[in-house]
Amino acid sequence: MSGDVRDRKAKEPKGQDARSQETREKLLEGALRTLVEQGITKASARAIATTAGVNQALVFYHFGSVDELLAAACRHGAEQRVARHRERLRSVGSLTELLAFGRELHEEERAAGHVAFLGQLLAGAQAHPRLVPATAAGLDLWIAEIEQVLVRVLAGTPLAEFTDPAGLARAVGASFVGLELYEGVDPAGAEAAFAALEQLGALMAAVEELNPVARKAVTYTLRRQSNRRN
Repeated sequence: MSGDVRDRKAKEPKGQDARSQETREKLLEGALRTLVEQGITKASARAIATTAGVNQALVFYHFGSVDELLAAACRHGAEQRVARHRERLRSVGSLTELLAFGRELHEEERAAGHVAFLGQLLAGAQAHPRLVPATAAGLDLWIAEIEQVLVRVLAGTPLAEFTDPAGLARAVGASFVGLELYEGVDPAGAEAAFAALEQLGALMAAVEELNPVARKAVTYTLRRQSNRRN
């Protein structure tokens, strides 16, 4: 939020705080809906205000510019989606469950129009530099949750010693985003990719179920391969 906007907000009578917050929420939701339904090229102050059902001038009063509003909407949307699924993520106990959750999340996000929203943000960030930090921050919210799951489910497995949870979480997040967008042009290809990931999950489940001797053998082999690369 710009300094001018903060100054205006500080001068508002306390009795107007609730109305001001309600208007901001309407604008944030209006911006999200406009991105999904019309695309970023048509996400003007007028279009967003019309969708939100408020006066166009309020876009600038509360956020300073359309780009600032879109950036705030990006963060707002990501926070809402992550909060919705946080408890489910924290109950995941294996890589197989994580992949299953990813498939469920994919279906829900696509049906709700959030895949289109993400695509618009990623495309818009290329031409609107102010959207880059907010888009990255939104993705980081998901990545942080995924990293926590990976740290938990990999602990005690042969892979724990050879896996970077932070890097793997970003790889998983990037793959998810890519598959979400890829499905729009090649649904069959995206389905094949999801099936391949599920096969990988089944393989990992098999490794987790090995007896102690076999697990040590897998660990030894992985360590030897790692030393060769180094």
